[in-house]
Amino acid sequence: MQQFIDYIAILAFVVVYFVTKDIFLATGVLMVAVTVQICLYWLLKKPIGNELKLTFWASMILGGMTLIFQDETFIKWKPSIVNWLLALVLVGAHLFAKTFLIEKMLGKVLRLPNSAWRTLTYGWAVAFSIAGAVNIYVAYSYSLDTWVTFKFIGLLGLNLVFLMATFAFLHFKGLLTEEHLLDPNATTQLDDASKTEI
Repeated sequence: MQQFIDYIAILAFVVVYFVTKDIFLATGVLMVAVTVQICLYWLLKKPIGNELKLTFWASMILGGMTLIFQDETFIKWKPSIVNWLLALVLVGAHLFAKTFLIEKMLGKVLRLPNSAWRTLTYGWAVAFSIAGAVNIYVAYSYSLDTWVTFKFIGLLGLNLVFLMATFAFLHFKGLLTEEHLLDPNATTQLDDASKTEI
C-alpha cells in the first residue's frame, strides 16, 4: 500500500500520457493524483514530509502554468526544479542553520559522526543537482515520449544508483555495523527516506 501511495502520481501521469498522447491531460491527472496522494497520507495519519509538500506545490504551480499557457515546458522543468530545491535546502540548512537534514531523517536509525552526515548531505545535494541537470538535457534533446519514459524510469534509476552509492559509502566506512544501526530495519528506512517524487 505504501509503495502504491508513493508512486501513484507518477504512475498516473505516465499511464495517461501513453494512453492518450496528451501531455496536458496527463498534467491535469498528475495534479489530481498528487492531491489524492496528500489526502491518503492525511487519512492514513502518515506524516507528510517536506519533500512531498515541495512536490505538491511544484506540481500545482508548474502544472497549472502548463495548462494555462498550453506549454509543456513548465511540466518538463518540474523534476529539475524539485531536485535543485532539495539540493539547496540540504546545503542551506547546513551552511546557515548548522544542521544536517539527513540526520533529522535518519538519526533515529543510524548513529553517525558529523563527518559522515556532512558527506551524505553534500553527496545527496550533488546527486539531486545531477538529476535535475540530466532531466533538462533529456527534455531538450529527445522526444516527448522519451522524456516521459525517462521521468519515470530514468530518474528512478538515478535515485537507485545514488542510494547504492550511499550504502557503499557507509559500508566502506564501516558505518553499517550494529554499533551504528539503532534499528534492525535501518536499511529499509534509509531506502524509504531516499525516495523523491519524480
